[in-house]
Amino acid sequence: MAKRSAFAHQKITNFWVTLRKISQSLALIVFLAFMIETGLDRAPHDLTNIPIRLSPLAMLSSLISSRTFLSGMTISLILLLSSLIIGRAWCGWVCPMGTVLDIFHFRKIKSVRTLPERLRAIKYGLLIVILFSAIFSNLTLLVFDPLTIFTRTMALSILPVIDQIITVIEKTLINVPFLTESIYQFDLWVRPAIFPIEPAIFQYTILNGIFFIGIILLNLLAERFWCRYICPLGALLGLFSRLSLVKRKVKDTCVQCHLCELHCPTGTIDPQKEYTSDPAECTLCMNCLKECQKKALTFSPSVSLAPRSDYDPGKRTILNAFLVSITLTALLSIDWVKRYPRNHALRPPGTDSQTLSSTCTRCGLCLKVCPTGALQINLAESEIEAAGTPVFIPRLGFCQYSCNACGQICPVGAIPPLNLSEKQNKIIGKAYINPDRCIAWSDHQTCIVCEEMCPLPQKAISLESGEFSSPTGGTITISLPVVNREICIGCGICENKCPVAGEAAIRVYTI
Repeated sequence: MAKRSAFAHQKITNFWVTLRKISQSLALIVFLAFMIETGLDRAPHDLTNIPIRLSPLAMLSSLISSRTFLSGMTISLILLLSSLIIGRAWCGWVCPMGTVLDIFHFRKIKSVRTLPERLRAIKYGLLIVILFSAIFSNLTLLVFDPLTIFTRTMALSILPVIDQIITVIEKTLINVPFLTESIYQFDLWVRPAIFPIEPAIFQYTILNGIFFIGIILLNLLAERFWCRYICPLGALLGLFSRLSLVKRKVKDTCVQCHLCELHCPTGTIDPQKEYTSDPAECTLCMNCLKECQKKALTFSPSVSLAPRSDYDPGKRTILNAFLVSITLTALLSIDWVKRYPRNHALRPPGTDSQTLSSTCTRCGLCLKVCPTGALQINLAESEIEAAGTPVFIPRLGFCQYSCNACGQICPVGAIPPLNLSEKQNKIIGKAYINPDRCIAWSDHQTCIVCEEMCPLPQKAISLESGEFSSPTGGTITISLPVVNREICIGCGICENKCPVAGEAAIRVYTI
């Protein structure tokens, strides 16, 4: 009878662990599907930006900074309130970052308490700094939001790298006679079903990838190091989870065998406290339940506030975070770039650097949907506090006249959701011709590319006749491009298509 009971118990616990792994796998697949779908223009943008709208940290910070509640924020609020019932189950059952870290755990025996518990205070300190900074309209540190990291890395690093690898393989194998047709058919299937027609190219792809890989490599120090010590979203959910209804409990039948402690991915089971755990750190992974041979563990309802731990934020932590936020804001406000603004720091239509700095979540979705690759991550192009926000670089791509995708995909309205007509009338900048580099003006050769490319109904670039001395004697008449800056909206197609090598002869400047 006892053996039958033990077998039934083991079957139930295995079921919960298996269910958790299935949930993680399905969630990861769904998140990846959202990333692939973004930019292919087959689904509504309000659907494809759901991954970012799921983040309570990103949405709460945006709400504090912009003082505006958007209807899309509701879903993150529901997720945050759910932690009052099921604790940090999001981290253990759904979060794509957590799933990736579980895949790359690097340890046979998963968890050993080798690092000081006080290190857990780092994530709470980071959370409070982010929220205080949002009060001062500074969202720079949202680059540490895990859903933002996952979305940005997948959209701007991993998927583009895979796309480039496939492109290189295709170019190599298509020259093999008996493979040509297969490669051609494969390319027709993969584009645009999974990847865009033209492989996307982004600045700082390697930097984004290194940051993501660095988070994974932290697992060498401790399993789920990121979740334990750094993740600000985990800290936010953890604060609510201290009141969670479902909590892990240890029965009197516990024989202190250490198995639950060794298999806890977040290292929250404390042998010094009779193998109890902190509900703010427990991700309800059920590993401990599976390993326990004495049926000494349960996850059951409990209406109580979890006892404080040494790493829980107190008055000193809050005060220090407040001082750090003020200092950070002050340092960014005296940034020399602000004093000497860069005249090529162009922004998406309908927005500006100040608005982006205070509202953008740094998710990178707008870059992913830009059909020409004109939008890139801003690091060196403008002030530091705007790091991670989108910047428009015409030499890499132009703002397509018939496209308003960046404003439609933005989950927080940092780029306003303009309709196409409104977007077409928004001024991004103004084009200026450098006569010393222009083929027509300096070399006296016919070149009217910029005039031909201008998409405006009433062209912003016109041609004027100019007479110049011919090297063979006499005069020649050349059509010279001239910009009508009263009409120009700064879409950048003239700069993008300019045939002059290096810096274009016509460039778009901020106004």
